[in-house]
Amino acid sequence: MTDTYRQPGVVLTDRRFTVPLDHDNPSGETIELYAREVVARDKADRDLPWLLYLQGGPGFGANRFVGKPAWLGRALEDYRVLLLDQRGTGASTPANRQTLPLRGGPAEQADHLTRFRSDSIVRDCEVIRPQVTGGARWTVLGQSFGGFCTVAYLSMAPEGLDTALITGGLPSLDAHADDVYRAAYPRIERKVAAHYARYPRDVERARRIADHLLTHDVVLPNGYRFTVEAFQSLGLMLGSGDGSHRLHYLLEDAFVPTPSGPRLSDAFQDQAQALLSFAGHPLYALLHEAIYAQDARPTAWSAERVRSEFPQFDAAKALAGEEPVLFTGETVHPWMFDCDPALRPLRETAELLAARTDWTPLYDPARLAANEVPAAAAVYHDDMYVDTAHSLATARAVHGLRTWVTDEFEHDGVRTGGPRVLDRLLALARDEV
Repeated sequence: MTDTYRQPGVVLTDRRFTVPLDHDNPSGETIELYAREVVARDKADRDLPWLLYLQGGPGFGANRFVGKPAWLGRALEDYRVLLLDQRGTGASTPANRQTLPLRGGPAEQADHLTRFRSDSIVRDCEVIRPQVTGGARWTVLGQSFGGFCTVAYLSMAPEGLDTALITGGLPSLDAHADDVYRAAYPRIERKVAAHYARYPRDVERARRIADHLLTHDVVLPNGYRFTVEAFQSLGLMLGSGDGSHRLHYLLEDAFVPTPSGPRLSDAFQDQAQALLSFAGHPLYALLHEAIYAQDARPTAWSAERVRSEFPQFDAAKALAGEEPVLFTGETVHPWMFDCDPALRPLRETAELLAARTDWTPLYDPARLAANEVPAAAAVYHDDMYVDTAHSLATARAVHGLRTWVTDEFEHDGVRTGGPRVLDRLLALARDEV
């Protein structure tokens, strides 16, 4: 059954598809994918080309837009848009602490999750494309991890693509996770320094919160163990356009007076748990390092190991001296599987994934070097989440790919810059600039 409904200026249609769990065994077990078709109301009866949107992540379902904000309004001028919940996310067959035990124990769960990387997502797209477009090629817009998927698409099935557009998501073709995080920690430190330059009083506020967490056992209302490392991980916000401001507002009124002395306020704790919990996107924690794995080397909790090479991120040492407490960014650590109730049952599964040594390549450099699909990418200067040097090296390796390097936007420029970003990429891909 297909549901069609209206929002301001758009007509929406729910679409559901059945795809193989393992594309190498197409007659085996299947899973369901959910996608939302969006078309401008005044174009609903027209035969339009299709644009597939691949969300960032991994582990996040597609945006739940109301109307046509951000980039969507610009896209709807030319396309019907398909907002896909990638396998395991959103309204597609879920993969989380509640459902994964149906696969068996941790070993079976880890084996199952190896089928949730970009290579499987691309093969999903090629299964559903003929059902959506009647066999015609479509344009793909990949944001962040969605851009990683788009590069994999160019490697695996370029015959399905009319145009490839990438925003903040050109991955290294061959970097190990260790290389990714060695490049990431200095960028994160620069973002923290810029935040403290903008909001100098936040230096002392962050030190006070960190000291409280080092001397008190704090459990958030949802059962999350709020450690100083968890507090530092709130720096994930600093990679978005408004993240520094949101972090400042979180820090400015963290404490309230109580009969037993100052304590972290209920309001602060409520906001913190919403930012820290992986309940809505557990695949992000489980697979984040696996998106960089392409050979026999295990990821082995790369971000945690590499962090030890940057002692300035040690909050206790910072507090022992006069240094500011540094926040961290887009990194996943083993302690998260102890702190977060949504991840605790999956700790052993995560350990097995981190130790895995049979990862397969995600990109085909030879095929990318011979690319004929019109392609364009927005590369954000000093992007906290995706290394600019890695992105530009990949851009040079993909034949015909044109880049727009800008410091006007942060990693979420397709949201904050919306129509301008998409306009620029379409013009580049169409060779209009």
